[in-house]
Amino acid sequence: MSLSPATETPRLADTRVPIVDALARRWSPRSFDADAVITDAQLDALLEAARWAPSASNHQPRRFIVARRGTAAFSSIVSALVGFNAAWADRASALIVGVAETSTVDGDKRPYAEYDLGAAIAHLSVQAESEGLVTHQMAGVEWDRIIAAFELTENLKPLTVTAVGTLADAADLPAALAEREAAPRTRLPLEEIVLLRA
Repeated sequence: MSLSPATETPRLADTRVPIVDALARRWSPRSFDADAVITDAQLDALLEAARWAPSASNHQPRRFIVARRGTAAFSSIVSALVGFNAAWADRASALIVGVAETSTVDGDKRPYAEYDLGAAIAHLSVQAESEGLVTHQMAGVEWDRIIAAFELTENLKPLTVTAVGTLADAADLPAALAEREAAPRTRLPLEEIVLLRA
């Protein structure tokens, strides 16, 4: 099996202690190979990883709209992207809209739906890394257009679009984006995010 550029030249996280390889390698590029195709098996693996993410009371209030490049659904999602996202996301092999089911059809609230969806997307992104793929999550989206395009009911709240595909050369991006692509990966230190450690 040949490795993708994402596997050949990983941008490893600079962690204080070792973490799982797939987590250390995972990052959010904008440079996608516009010719790469994602297989059914790869998509199934990503969605299966999302399906088995933790869920409050096992309600599993996460739903997904999956669209491959070249389909009408993909074009609908791309047309709803705003800002920098619109400049690169059309090169991804697939776009996945993450949707939180905020209540049942009977009106029972799902207060942790957004949290559950986030956990599912996190699992999906780590599975993608293990498949030799890269992902980039986006919130810069005109959600009303997504709701209309896919006829989402009031209890289905779209929250994120995840681009999935194969890494390409950052030089193919517009200059401003290429510069961001090569910038060092950073995170806040643990001391800033851990409020108490007893």
